[in-house]
Amino acid sequence: MNVHEIIRRPVVTEKSTIAREASNVVTLAVDPRANKQQIRAAVQELFNVTVLDVRTIRMPRKTRRVGKFIGRKPEWKKAIVELAEGQSIEFFEGV
Repeated sequence: MNVHEIIRRPVVTEKSTIAREASNVVTLAVDPRANKQQIRAAVQELFNVTVLDVRTIRMPRKTRRVGKFIGRKPEWKKAIVELAEGQSIEFFEGV
């Protein structure tokens, strides 16, 4: 799997922003097929940072309704990545 396919997008929520500021943790949406070692290698290669820990969560499907039509959002995988002290990822700054 390509490094750019593993990391999909940052997850910017209140909870992830507080965690980023308090304990140097970033939250990313990743490919559901990627394992922790692949996520660690991708983050280190793309952003030139040292990763201390990777935790993953499989987020469940959610049902959405528009009028009388019912659909489902796909399930996805979230990775919580702890960075070494003093390191950060630039695109999170100022968010």
